[in-house]
Amino acid sequence: MAKKVVAAFQTATGKDFTKVIRMVKSAKTGAFIFKESIIPNEAVKEFLSTAEK
Repeated sequence: MAKKVVAAFQTATGKDFTKVIRMVKSAKTGAFIFKESIIPNEAVKEFLSTAEK
């Protein structure tokens, strides 16, 4: 039996994005929560350097 090659049809667009997880302190309870975002690779440093208000 011949094997089907599926990996050849994938595109490389998934490598252009990064999943970023940031720990943020809640203003109400004081507990830490995690914020997840999927952003372009070029914006990772900017995203991590800015603080949420």
